[in-house]
Amino acid sequence: MKLVISFLRLVRYPNLLFIAATQFLFYFCILSPAVHPDVFLPEEFSLLSLLVLSSVFIAAGGYIINDYFDFKIDLVNKPGQVIVDKTIPRRWAIIWHWIFSAAGVLLGCYISWVTKNWLIAFSNIVCVILLWLYSTTFKKKLLSGNIIISLLTAWVVLVVFFFTDHFSPGLLPNLTAGNNANREVHRRLIRISFLYAGFAFIISLIREVVKDMEDMEGDARYGCKTMPIVWGIPVSKVFTGVWLMVLTGALASIQFYALYLKWWWSIVYCVLFIIAPLLIITKRLYEATTAEQFGKLSGAVKFVMLTGILSMVFFKIYLA
Repeated sequence: MKLVISFLRLVRYPNLLFIAATQFLFYFCILSPAVHPDVFLPEEFSLLSLLVLSSVFIAAGGYIINDYFDFKIDLVNKPGQVIVDKTIPRRWAIIWHWIFSAAGVLLGCYISWVTKNWLIAFSNIVCVILLWLYSTTFKKKLLSGNIIISLLTAWVVLVVFFFTDHFSPGLLPNLTAGNNANREVHRRLIRISFLYAGFAFIISLIREVVKDMEDMEGDARYGCKTMPIVWGIPVSKVFTGVWLMVLTGALASIQFYALYLKWWWSIVYCVLFIIAPLLIITKRLYEATTAEQFGKLSGAVKFVMLTGILSMVFFKIYLA
């Protein structure tokens, strides 16, 4: 049982559940109701489930390889949470990385073969490569590693959008075709897709920099060139604070559109569970000085990631 628990911790099972929930919510609350309302397509759902599973497998492989290469750094930053080489041998860690990554790529290839949408297979291969390069090289570089992880987080949303196009030709915009109603549906789906992808990118970037501030001691000892090490904590706080304000301002602006639509419960939810926490995080960011405080901030940002994704439910409620 101890080995099973350690393995689940190694693959970050809460994060994997979060990825699966994000993709299913995006499909069932936004894409499916707009593209084929009141119609359930079993083949599409089966392939979607495989797509979600492939995303989960690739992410699990990425978490494992990250811990594999971060073994020494984690002994400094989080000695009580180290699993590789303590509970799970390094050799088995690398084997499980390749098993999960290969499974994710093979599932992507199968989905592409069935749908003739080869973007899925290509993107899965690219994701595996980027996660490997992130763990071996870019994580130690200034900003590049943070941007890679943020882009991959955004892709969790966008890949579902591109997948759905096979079953609804024209979802990707040929905006000059079809009637005005169809064109408006296309535009709306594109806006919403990139809205959530943008939210995922920015909130992930914020969290990555906060985690760098938390892990500064171990990173510095082993030659990493993360933002807090190269530019210092004060500049890193300003960088993170600016993105927090950009995200808060964008979300506040969206609420004016929600007011026009009279989405009252959506507005209350966003203000209480997304905007207000972001303001609190911004305040506490400038007060934080210890690794423990930055760790709590990282957890708070993760909470906002969750509440932001759960807001998809309101599209299902109001557009049903």
